[in-house]
Amino acid sequence: MSTSRAVVSGGVLGALPPPVESLGCLETRSIALGMEAADHMVKAAEVDLMIAMPTCPGKYLIAVAGEVAAVRAAVDAGMEPAGDSLVDYTVIPSVHPQVVPALTAVSDPSLTGAVGVLETFSMCAALAAGDEAVKSAEVDLVEIRLGRGLAGKGFVILTGHVAAVRAAISAAVTSLQEEALLIATTVIPSPHSALLEKIL
Repeated sequence: MSTSRAVVSGGVLGALPPPVESLGCLETRSIALGMEAADHMVKAAEVDLMIAMPTCPGKYLIAVAGEVAAVRAAVDAGMEPAGDSLVDYTVIPSVHPQVVPALTAVSDPSLTGAVGVLETFSMCAALAAGDEAVKSAEVDLVEIRLGRGLAGKGFVILTGHVAAVRAAISAAVTSLQEEALLIATTVIPSPHSALLEKIL
């Protein structure tokens, strides 16, 4: 299972993003308050602003990376300006090396085994679930998709042997702080090649 390669993204040859120690995510119902929250977050602590963007349906997603204490401080700082528009947040202290490539669509898994999918109402929940899944079993993350064109939902696609994929999905579901955030999961033991082409 490899997690490093050169990739072509938007027509430009690049490399995988560098590994991060921890990752924080915050999402709001308000775009304006989301932007204000992002500003507070990067002013409050020494973090890298990885994502700050509007998503469907009129939500705003922020992700920051850095040392654990700094990420926690940044997320805490963003919660106040977010106010009642806060949808969800998470801090992943020791983020798995596969998470950022899956989040930025530069992962390179071999889709030769089963495929598992986990779908959530919250983008932050999908991010945390993807991290838990890859930490709990011998699987590869294919993608963590957040928000855009998804009505504000998130989903995780992973691959590996059937038993490992089932274990990873089960662990990810158990890790969700609120059961109501889960929409659905599936494990496809032997996906058709036509489906695999579309997934990639």
